Amino acid sequence: MGSKSERAVELFKEGYNCSQAVLGAYCEEVGLDIKTALMLTSPFGGGIGRLREVCGAASGMFMIAGLKYGYVDPKDMKAKKEHYEMVQKLVERFKEENGSIICRELLGLDIVHDKPEPEKRTEAYYKKRPCAEIVRSAAEIIGELLEK
Repeated sequence: MGSKSERAVELFKEGYNCSQAVLGAYCEEVGLDIKTALMLTSPFGGGIGRLREVCGAASGMFMIAGLKYGYVDPKDMKAKKEHYEMVQKLVERFKEENGSIICRELLGLDIVHDKPEPEKRTEAYYKKRPCAEIVRSAAEIIGELLEK
């Protein structure tokens, strides 16, 4: 698990968004090639397209849960219920560790929607943003679920 969370942080520090970093670290475990994983998660950076909504790291965690344990029969209400219960537990755990699943709240931003232009990844960027640790947290949380 530690190596997956470290890999997620490495991917984030290479410039990938939070969602790409989390799913990218686990792409082999869920049967995705890295290119597909990165493309699938590309819209979720910055809380979905920098709208500062649901955290991309949390979104990546949820995608892993879906790919590994999701349901496919839309009429299977038991499977849906069990899956949603699992996702709600992931949300609860993520909130316990990070305080929220909302990007702008995690970053302490007052804005609702941010401009679409991404920030340059500089040393100052990494110092002011908690994203690397949030990515690590999401990767560890989903890793614990996968170990069970």
